Amino acid sequence: MYTIFLISHFNQDITIVSQFIIFIISYLSNLFSSISGGGAGLIQLPALILFGLPYYKALAAHKIATVALGIGGSIRNYKNIEENYFIIIQLLIFGIPGVILGTLIVKLISDEYLYVLLALFTILLGIYSFSKPNLGLIPIQKEIRPFTYIKFNFLVFIIGILNGSISSGTGLLVTILLIQTFGLDFLSSISITFLTVGIFWNATGAIALSKIGPLPLNILSILILGSFLGGFSGAHLSNLKGNKFIKKLFTFLCFLIGLSLILKF
Repeated sequence: MYTIFLISHFNQDITIVSQFIIFIISYLSNLFSSISGGGAGLIQLPALILFGLPYYKALAAHKIATVALGIGGSIRNYKNIEENYFIIIQLLIFGIPGVILGTLIVKLISDEYLYVLLALFTILLGIYSFSKPNLGLIPIQKEIRPFTYIKFNFLVFIIGILNGSISSGTGLLVTILLIQTFGLDFLSSISITFLTVGIFWNATGAIALSKIGPLPLNILSILILGSFLGGFSGAHLSNLKGNKFIKKLFTFLCFLIGLSLILKF
């Protein structure tokens, strides 16, 4: 009951206990997200809304904090992106315009429809990952044709739109897209997702959403610290545990996020 009281009165009096709760939520959500390649928004975004922030401000604050996650994870996993700069460039060129478009249309489309759409995609990802025992465990050499790049960049743009409007779970979509398209393993795919989605996509979305109104600066520092430490810790743990552990957590979070989004409808 005391926690509920703190949440409902958060904007009036930020106590040490409430700050600690926000830090723990941020750290744990970003810890799991950094291992699986996405999903921080499943816990962090709803928590911010429960603490009294309007949806758009909560989404902007979440995105800024997730930039810290991307930085923390990228610092720890920088070696896994050295040979994939061409893929990274494509994710930035075609993904960032999608993110900007997503922040513009978020007011025009009902949140419920966006949640259901993303939920269905995420659950299908979980089913697909579960049905493919060797998916993402080892790198696979694939023949990349021009049409492959066209399809990849189109899907990146669509995921960018979802990232700009919903955020929750889009990192998982990018991770599995990289594995399926280019035959990368989970660790390499997540490292690329950290850099592109975690830093550049979310920074773009945060800037666009910040124009709606002033952001809650009083909690951003707490979120950023928790996200950075969670991202670094999770990236370190994923290196220790390897692709099998990452795949199991990825599959679990796909089902969990999908069901959570459906319940919001």
